[in-house]
Amino acid sequence: MSYDVQTENEYRVGEWLPSDQAILDTWLAEQISAAKEASNPTLPVIKAFQELIESDAQIFMLFNQMFSQVPTKPPYNRNPSLEPQVRDYQQMLFLLNHIMTTAPRFSQSGLVGFPINAILDWSMGTEGGYAAFLHPKVNAMLKRVLNEWGAFLKSPDSVSVLNEDPDSGWLGDNAMLAMVKAMPEYFDKQLTANEARKIFIESFHCDPDKPHYGFTCWDDFFTRTFKVGIRPVAAPDDDNVIVNACESAPFNHQTNVERTARFWIKGQPYSLKHMLNDDELTEQFVGGTVYQAFLSAKSYHRWNSPISGRIVKAYVTEGTYYSEMPAEGFYNPLHPDPSDPNITPDPSAPNNSQGYLSEVAARAMIFIEADNPAIGLMCFMPIGMAEVSSCDISVYEGQHVNKGDPLGMFHFGGSTHCLIFRPEVNLEFDFHGQKPGLNSHNIAVRAKLATVIK
Repeated sequence: MSYDVQTENEYRVGEWLPSDQAILDTWLAEQISAAKEASNPTLPVIKAFQELIESDAQIFMLFNQMFSQVPTKPPYNRNPSLEPQVRDYQQMLFLLNHIMTTAPRFSQSGLVGFPINAILDWSMGTEGGYAAFLHPKVNAMLKRVLNEWGAFLKSPDSVSVLNEDPDSGWLGDNAMLAMVKAMPEYFDKQLTANEARKIFIESFHCDPDKPHYGFTCWDDFFTRTFKVGIRPVAAPDDDNVIVNACESAPFNHQTNVERTARFWIKGQPYSLKHMLNDDELTEQFVGGTVYQAFLSAKSYHRWNSPISGRIVKAYVTEGTYYSEMPAEGFYNPLHPDPSDPNITPDPSAPNNSQGYLSEVAARAMIFIEADNPAIGLMCFMPIGMAEVSSCDISVYEGQHVNKGDPLGMFHFGGSTHCLIFRPEVNLEFDFHGQKPGLNSHNIAVRAKLATVIK
């Protein structure tokens, strides 16, 4: 079969949720029906979530507000069956309980790789949602929920979606085409399904002669690795060349970054004090450069070192999971008239809030002292988004890494990341013919990203 290039509006930025609200509504209706049919007993982690909501007066109020504050006008009011959709925390918990033992299926009409994000999509943009998803107790509970789901996705029980069903299987023709088209060398190519499958097999470690191509679980599939030679390190002997740390699309590039900024406003300026969690090394980066890029849910999810050097620090800092920038929600507090009907929320929260998330989301920080003194200390910061908040660091403090070596990985899908450089570092970036923004496409991991200009 042939493959037609996807239209710009078929998927939202990052390709995590479908662009057509009807597709998302249909998916939610299917999940409700499947959950009712399954009638699974309530899991302990979901019972604990319910107890948290109902035992804490503030959290109880916020979880009631976030659903009641979603407008009742189209497209937020009804699902395709003309029934109210996810209008209270009880229904949210009911759906979460079902998802805990379900692996995401592939969908050609709209990739719903982030099922919990889909359930909370509109409530995240309400005033109640803003407050609830910044609450420390709520985020601690969400971490428990995501860890529980992650345990299922690392189990053999999650392998059922790794099949060749053309519509829902991740090894089917449509999924193969979509995943290969996420690779930068093929994104604008016309391919048949057989051609895409051949490229996938030649590019990634897998065995098509084994069940599920040899992948043992959902997480094993999503953290798959490239075969040797598929992603060579650009200029391996030239320390002035910085390589792309992730298979990712350029989102933003800012210079002269301030120590402290109002990061929650429309322009989403970077605020180093908050990004780096007020680490003692923060001062070295004031006035420096930040580069941010996002990963597709269909792409390679491992991190690779952008430079050669010594790991100075490597740790994970706690943060939010489903917070979005207030200016991207229903009630923009900076707008003169929040009731203006022309104000619409980010339909794929928190995609448009990626700059904001660098300050508040669960994230890792890996500080590297470069072998090249013209670079010196820099920081690689992988940032969790929604379900993809498991930042798994694989290096240790004091370790020396070469440019392109593994640093760690995201689990369960795509996300975003930043590279942070000191003000003394003069960089010339290569965005591979694109302008950073929401409509860019992937640059290959380990490909040239920037050059130090001495």
